Amino acid sequence: MPDPRMVPEIQSSTIKTLIHELPDPFIHYLRDDSGPFLLPTSSSVTDPFPNRIQDVYSADPESQLHSDSDSDDEFNSPSSATPPSFPDLELEVHQSITALGGAVFPKLNWSSPKDAAWISTSGTLRCASLADIALLFRSSDNVTHDLSQPSDRYYLALRKWYPTFCPDMELRCFVRSRRLIAISQREVTGFYPSLLDERLDLETGILHFFSETVQPGFESNDYTFDVYITRDRRVKLMDFNVWGPPTLPLLFEWEELEKVEDLKSWSSGLWRSDAGSGQG
Repeated sequence: MPDPRMVPEIQSSTIKTLIHELPDPFIHYLRDDSGPFLLPTSSSVTDPFPNRIQDVYSADPESQLHSDSDSDDEFNSPSSATPPSFPDLELEVHQSITALGGAVFPKLNWSSPKDAAWISTSGTLRCASLADIALLFRSSDNVTHDLSQPSDRYYLALRKWYPTFCPDMELRCFVRSRRLIAISQREVTGFYPSLLDERLDLETGILHFFSETVQPGFESNDYTFDVYITRDRRVKLMDFNVWGPPTLPLLFEWEELEKVEDLKSWSSGLWRSDAGSGQG
């Protein structure tokens, strides 16, 4: 499926993004679960993960746990598996990361690895190298689902990283039968009073953005999209995702969203924030 962010009308409203088509060997590497997962080696002078386990062992042969000769091979030969290398892709990704300011957050086709942020050293999706991206992708159930779907091409989208993002201003919008039927806060672990205070203004801005930019530029019938509201109240597109699992419905349930028929639901407030009161 072509990336909807490449549609000119939509592209102008996204956060600055660079897109790479991923080669088959890298896709196979992400899918392969036949052995231990090894981060790709870097062809650059600086290794983004200098303390990786295989490097520790190779630097100090005496540190191999002083194993007996009849111990398991996995302990006797910790460096027997050769880490993969993708020099061409690494160079392309490095150039894009540099062009985007030195840090990015990645996405594969439909899915971003938000469910794997916990595994990064920063606890975020901030990536500064191909190895950072590989670690997040391999650890993400969202990305794994993407890779399990038949596709002729897989794309890596790299978006400029902004450390000043306010989590309360990231929202998920649900589109069914080409109608925007629901909005939920994206970060569901906290309550943000600003969402209640500014609800009507935010709703108006998102509805306008959808009708003027997303709906005419994207032909799918059912999907979700995430937006970020800037400090000056501009709406910026973050992500597109599929309708239904594995996309999270956040403060809704997919069953209730399936019952919504049209925009009349807006009159009853089909907007949800974690205020402890269900529908706003």
